[in-house]
Amino acid sequence: MTEHAPPQTLPSDEHDAARSRPPAEEADVIVVGAGPSGAATAFYLAQSGLDVLLLDKSRFPREKVCGDGLTPRAVKALVGMGISVSEQDGWVRNKGLRVIGAGMRLEMPWPDLVSYPGYGLVRTRLDLDETLARRAQKAGARLLEGVTVTGPVRDERTGRITGVVAKAADGEGERSYAARVVVAADGNSSRLSVAMGLRKRDDRPLGVAVRTYYQSPRHDDDYLESWLDLWDGDRLLPGYGWIFGMGDGTSNVGLGLLNTSAAFGHTDYHALLRKWLKGMPAEWGFTEENRTAPIRGAALPMGFNRTPHYHQGLLLVGDAGGMVNPFNGEGIAYAMESGEILARTIVQALARARQAETERVLAGYPQALSQAYGGYYTLGRTFVKLIGKPGLMRFATRHGMSRPALMRFALKLLANLTDPRGDASDRLVNGLSRLAPNPE
Repeated sequence: MTEHAPPQTLPSDEHDAARSRPPAEEADVIVVGAGPSGAATAFYLAQSGLDVLLLDKSRFPREKVCGDGLTPRAVKALVGMGISVSEQDGWVRNKGLRVIGAGMRLEMPWPDLVSYPGYGLVRTRLDLDETLARRAQKAGARLLEGVTVTGPVRDERTGRITGVVAKAADGEGERSYAARVVVAADGNSSRLSVAMGLRKRDDRPLGVAVRTYYQSPRHDDDYLESWLDLWDGDRLLPGYGWIFGMGDGTSNVGLGLLNTSAAFGHTDYHALLRKWLKGMPAEWGFTEENRTAPIRGAALPMGFNRTPHYHQGLLLVGDAGGMVNPFNGEGIAYAMESGEILARTIVQALARARQAETERVLAGYPQALSQAYGGYYTLGRTFVKLIGKPGLMRFATRHGMSRPALMRFALKLLANLTDPRGDASDRLVNGLSRLAPNPE
């Protein structure tokens, strides 16, 4: 933080505010991790007037592994944070999804809905994460970069988390930060959650994604492109490949696989990506001499793969709570949405007069997540198990691609894009989500 000006330079009301502001090592809420979920949580908390300390181990701008393609669901979340998504501000718009499989090609515009805009976006995580973090900072959150959280501070009597211990990259040593509530937004590995005894669940799906960038004439493609046929020798793999034009002379190219196949964990994903790209037309330029970045990989924690989302003063959000959509591997939209849900819960909880009331409100956060995503994620877990069967996946691809109406329904289902009172396909997706049991 910057130092406050000397008292005599401040008007009396500003001086009183500065004098009453808590010291840097204390806050109402500590958010660990300034990715999309942490930044969104901090933004909405700060907007509500709470003192928020947002800690990130890296310094912005910093890279994350991602396809960089944002669906209309993510666009809505960005707009809700007051972020300009104009092309003049560096965003690249897309019209919809192009699907390639079973020897066929189908272009599907994003659905025309009241609830979501009719376009998607592309933006590198290098730019996106900093944009979100700076937005939270502008709203009033205190962002500390280059600060690595090494563990929780816990009440000796109750075990409840009361803060964190962290060390700065500049070698200043460890320092403690205290807060009434702590948020784990530290991604898939979520070391803070593990330190509090919360580990990943083996009964939830997990994906792996690898991606890189190539100089390519396809950089200005106005559709996101998904390839459904991923083969490793004679094995059809449960997953898909993608090509997203970045608008800057490069394309983001990658693939994602699910853990419902026997090939999961026994596949060289980097080699698989190179093998897949060898089958692409030469004029697209997806060759080693045109590659502009390393091939990087990351895990995709899906369908609430770490629970409970509230435990002894610690709340989980985004990837830390396994909130990636099992149907399509999308995580950014759910990271930002869950941040807003969490912030609403915390604001109401900390406004209660007694600790018991605060605790009761915080304990309702998992139920709020279940209401938002529970039934839909249950459907997604069933979907993941089904496409793990190569024969069934081959049948679904071949018969689905030849039926555009069915594929448009699948787009709404897989991307979770419906209106509450929309057309028949909207009502079917919404009805299935309501009927599916919420996860335990």
